[in-house]
Amino acid sequence: MGSKEDFFAHIEKGYTTKGDFITMGAAMLNEEAVTNALVKIPLKTLNRHGLIAGATGTGKTKTLQVLAENLSDKGIPVLLMDLKGDLSGIAQPSPGHAKIDERHAKIGIPFEPKSFPVEILSLSEQDGVKLRATVSEFGPTLLSRILDLTETQEGIVAVVFKYCDDNKLPLLDLKDFKKVLQYATGEGKAEFTKDYGRISTSSTGTILRKIIELEQQGADLFFGEKSFDVNDLTRIDENGRGYINILRLTDIQDRPKLFSTFMLSLLAEIYDTFPEQGDSDRPELILFIDEAHLIFKEASKALLDQIESIVKLIRSKGIGLYFVTQNPTDVPNEVLAQLGLKVQHALRAFTARDRKSIKMTAENYPVSEYYDTKQVLTSLGIGEALISALDEKGRPTPLAATLLRAPMSRMDVLTDSELQEVIQKSKLVKKYGEVIDRESAYEILNEKIEQAEKLAEKEKTKTKSRKTSTSRSSTRQNPVIKVLTSATFIRGVLGVLKKVIR
Repeated sequence: MGSKEDFFAHIEKGYTTKGDFITMGAAMLNEEAVTNALVKIPLKTLNRHGLIAGATGTGKTKTLQVLAENLSDKGIPVLLMDLKGDLSGIAQPSPGHAKIDERHAKIGIPFEPKSFPVEILSLSEQDGVKLRATVSEFGPTLLSRILDLTETQEGIVAVVFKYCDDNKLPLLDLKDFKKVLQYATGEGKAEFTKDYGRISTSSTGTILRKIIELEQQGADLFFGEKSFDVNDLTRIDENGRGYINILRLTDIQDRPKLFSTFMLSLLAEIYDTFPEQGDSDRPELILFIDEAHLIFKEASKALLDQIESIVKLIRSKGIGLYFVTQNPTDVPNEVLAQLGLKVQHALRAFTARDRKSIKMTAENYPVSEYYDTKQVLTSLGIGEALISALDEKGRPTPLAATLLRAPMSRMDVLTDSELQEVIQKSKLVKKYGEVIDRESAYEILNEKIEQAEKLAEKEKTKTKSRKTSTSRSSTRQNPVIKVLTSATFIRGVLGVLKKVIR
């Protein structure tokens, strides 16, 4: 192991950048911070995605907060997925503390308490900017992946979308989609069969059941209008700082399918909307996905393939994705391989499985003459982490056990009154607060069915009336029947018979 001076030179050379950067903290040697051995992440490489991992209570959320604050200060907007509800304090400055000043003196950078521009977003009935998307915007492929459909069922979904396009039936929410499915095998069966082929009722029944399962997780609140414009995530305030958009998800932790649905639709919409950036010096938007294992939990292979594809492609649009989770093994290897920045907090070796996980994690980091990576992973303190990033040429930076800087904003939640103040000031809450329920497939098809039923009833009444009228008219107009049924005729016949008998 080299001297402290050699270590300082090693870190300084490995983390020197030509362009702008974010300072994460100071590198540590022998469990002590080396002042001014600053670990700096180039803005140029932040769209190469990243991972923040570590056991509960080791400081992952604070690291996320530090990154979000510094990105905002650089004019880069951020979206945070807040599943635990402890990130809203970013809207208020840190009260400061002697221990924070002591930490920053060791690092070699001043501490400055700050608040940041915050937007509170919501997927559910919680207060905040309502995030919604229409079924049409989802499209047949993504909807099929979310519902984990077979190839045959995917084909039916594609036919339903085509029918709606051809017949100008807007698919806005899930009740629209369910109505079209029911119509295809019910009142509109003949129409569908003629133009699009026969649709199996057993397949549509399976699709309907899966949609109901999604609704039970709260997706009916997500699908609809007014659709959220992803460009509203990239706002800059009057001081040139990027907005930190905090999506509160405290009430959907037990609904992974809704979380996955939202994440995939958001990423797909961002990818479709944002222009190609090429080799840019800074990202357009950074997304932090806390409790990232929820995205991958119970996900089908098709869904995982979709996520992997988006992770690979979306960085060309200037978008960085950062997964926050307890263990790197929570993230599939195909996704893990795409991540440029890794911030690894302490792991705990309580079981054989834990020790195996630590060994696997250590192998994901560059070899360093200054660290026994496996040993460091279990000895890191709170607010300390192993960092490996990419330099401006895309090469891995030296591994650095880092004493991380403290958040500049409050490390706690907002009070109810503070939260309401943020929400009341929001321009986006007003923009997306109104629920729009315009005429769509559900109403149009119901009206079509009602008109068909009325027409059928009218035809039935006409036919019945025509038969009765014909019957009466026939009797009245036939003179033979009239004569044969008259009393005079009958008496005459009887008289003739009597004479014959005599």
